[in-house]
Amino acid sequence: MSEPRAAHGLILGKFMPLTLGHCYLIETGLRAVDQLTVLVCTLKREPIDGQLRYAWVRDAFPTARVVHVIDEVPSYPHEHPDFWPIWRELIGRYAPPVDVVFTSEQYGDRLASELDARHVLVDLERRTVPISASLVRANPRAYWQYIPERVQPYFAAVLQQQELK
Repeated sequence: MSEPRAAHGLILGKFMPLTLGHCYLIETGLRAVDQLTVLVCTLKREPIDGQLRYAWVRDAFPTARVVHVIDEVPSYPHEHPDFWPIWRELIGRYAPPVDVVFTSEQYGDRLASELDARHVLVDLERRTVPISASLVRANPRAYWQYIPERVQPYFAAVLQQQELK
């Protein structure tokens, strides 16, 4: 017997870039909850424009509640002693109360605990979709098949610029 649908789910990420792995994670969340909020968290110093990443996710998943978070906050617990309170407050501002957190990362257990939610770990070993955004950034040509069509023009331009150098 399957678990009952949760009312509200949360996914957060940088989506730098959006990959088919991210798409798999978001699709998994959409199937499991009544409402899914996806926080696209961007910092000014990151190499791919945050507004572009937000647009990729928003346009790819019109049935999700996609929110662009531009707060300059720490990305990892070691960066600030109040990391978890900062993120609890931030998520509380941008998302309704969360029943379930979907991640493909180990931090999901702690995040869900901080939000008094359940954690669903999706494809931690990247067996279903063997890709990460850092691999795509490092070598987009080698991982082209894992880049969604809406993101491919960005990397086509990156590759063209590299060839001109």
